[in-house]
Amino acid sequence: MKKGGAVYIITNPHNTTLYTGVCEDLIARTIEHKEKAYPNSFTAKYNCSKLVYYELFHSIGEAIAREKQIKGGSRAKKIRLIESMNPKWKDLFEVLKGW
Repeated sequence: MKKGGAVYIITNPHNTTLYTGVCEDLIARTIEHKEKAYPNSFTAKYNCSKLVYYELFHSIGEAIAREKQIKGGSRAKKIRLIESMNPKWKDLFEVLKGW
């Protein structure tokens, strides 16, 4: 059975740094970012742990394709994407955990 996937955008507390990633388990991956499981990573260095956007897919391949599309866009496009789902830039992790 194929696993699903997710593409997500996280940011720092001041919303100045954006990181787009892809994973199979969005809750587990977000926890890794919040706990700085990889202390030398980009997200740990720039204190990115606030989940502000995500999309879920039936396959990891679909999620990877979408990640490439998002990463290829401008910062302005990423901001519009975030604000289409999350206009107040709230941390969506709590919502996701309840899901």
